[in-house]
Amino acid sequence: MPPVRPDKTTRPGRGALQALLLAATAAGAVSAGTVQAQETTGLRGALTAADTNSGLLAGEDARPAEAAPAYVPVSPGALPEEDAPRPPRIFAADPALPGEAEAQPQSPVAAAASRAAAAAEIDQTPTGTVRQPTVDSLESESLDRGAQRAQAIEGLDRPIEENPYEAPGITFGTFILKPSIEQGVTATSNADSSTDGSEAVLSETTLRLNAVSDWSRHSATVDAFGTFRKTLSGQEVDDFEGGVDAVLDLELAHEYRARGTFTYSAAPESAASPVVIANTVEEPITQRVGGTLGLQKDMGKARFGITGGAIHDSYGDADLEGGGTLSQSDRDATLYTMTLRAGYEISPALTPFVETEIGRNQYDQEVDSAGYQRSSDRYAVRGGLELDLGEKFSGEVAAGWVREDFDDDRLDALSTPTVDGLLRWSPERGTDVTLSGSTILEGTTTAGESGSVLYSSRIGIERQIRSNLTGGALLGVAYRNYSQSDGYDVIFDAEASLTWWLNRYAGVVTRVEHETVTSNLSDRDAKTNSIFLGLKLQR
Repeated sequence: MPPVRPDKTTRPGRGALQALLLAATAAGAVSAGTVQAQETTGLRGALTAADTNSGLLAGEDARPAEAAPAYVPVSPGALPEEDAPRPPRIFAADPALPGEAEAQPQSPVAAAASRAAAAAEIDQTPTGTVRQPTVDSLESESLDRGAQRAQAIEGLDRPIEENPYEAPGITFGTFILKPSIEQGVTATSNADSSTDGSEAVLSETTLRLNAVSDWSRHSATVDAFGTFRKTLSGQEVDDFEGGVDAVLDLELAHEYRARGTFTYSAAPESAASPVVIANTVEEPITQRVGGTLGLQKDMGKARFGITGGAIHDSYGDADLEGGGTLSQSDRDATLYTMTLRAGYEISPALTPFVETEIGRNQYDQEVDSAGYQRSSDRYAVRGGLELDLGEKFSGEVAAGWVREDFDDDRLDALSTPTVDGLLRWSPERGTDVTLSGSTILEGTTTAGESGSVLYSSRIGIERQIRSNLTGGALLGVAYRNYSQSDGYDVIFDAEASLTWWLNRYAGVVTRVEHETVTSNLSDRDAKTNSIFLGLKLQR
């Protein structure tokens, strides 16, 4: 089928348009009549619609033949004269220089392009017209450190030391050593702390040494002391007391930790001892040496540990007033122990635990001088809590039961509840509080008796009153219960001390001590009051 072409629209010719326009003009002339273009005479005059239409059709110029007269205001001077020069406008463009053509107006697009081209051609090289910095501003610029002005030594800012009177120590290999010596005079009411002691003035010298390792992974500490006393006036005394404590901590692989300890002490046997020998020239020397070795393993929050230890006690011979000596070798014994511990960390600060202990107290002599076999087996079980709140509060406390069965059936077993612990508390910076408690089974060679149980506790406070003044106080109480008898001892001791540091190397020390032993047994009561004043040197 052939495509259908749209009908062509016939456009009217130019003659038809002129005919229609003439008809419309004629109708307007009949209805409107004459239209006055302007009433004011002297302008173009009266115009009719026919004149206007005929002029438009003919293409004539619609402008009047004569120009309208210029407007003249009623008040002369209201407008400036045409010949008067106009003041220059502040925003007008600068006039062209002689010989230059006046700039022709440009379209906005062309003007923008011209400005962009001019900006691209600007020379960025600084010239002498650029403002130079002031001389003072050069001080803020970085200079060679070697060319900087050095500050006077007196004006250097020194860091504030937390404890300016602490001993600086001596570097010895990988250890920091802090030795000290204390020399002074002691006035006492009981020179040897015995039941029949008398007053005396003593020269007292104490040497101390603290050593701490400077290792990155493991750690070791050593504390040693020795005290010499000799009479200046009064009851004759010439004795020595000393001891060493060492701890070694090793961090092993796979969450294993090892700890080893060593201890040694030597001192005259005091009136607080469970065994008292009457009519002696001086108190015999007792010595203790021992150590422990333990291994700990962490498995998640579970804690497991095993520790083995051995402690040997030996007692020196006693010199009698009437002459001769009394041997105490039948009191020498070694205690072997093995302890198993298991705990669970319920929080980083709290770890409850249980532990069991088995041991053997083996006397050097199988049978003592009275014919008794003193060796025994020991069993103990405890439950406790470890606390670790950082420097604020730390330590552990445990309670349980201990029993000791002797090889000799004639001796009753020692069995008692136990309370042991060591807590450290720092209520504020510069104040340290220590609370300790222990339960100890003590042997004896008294015929028919198994021994005694000593319960003791002590609290100590150390306070830094000022940066150069340190104070301390100790308060202790102990209760001893003798088995197979109604005998008991109550031991009370207290101490207060002050140290005034002259500088970090020297200080004045004073101490006041009191000790009382009260017992329902004969020849056991004793009381001692002492005061010490001396000078302490440290490095």
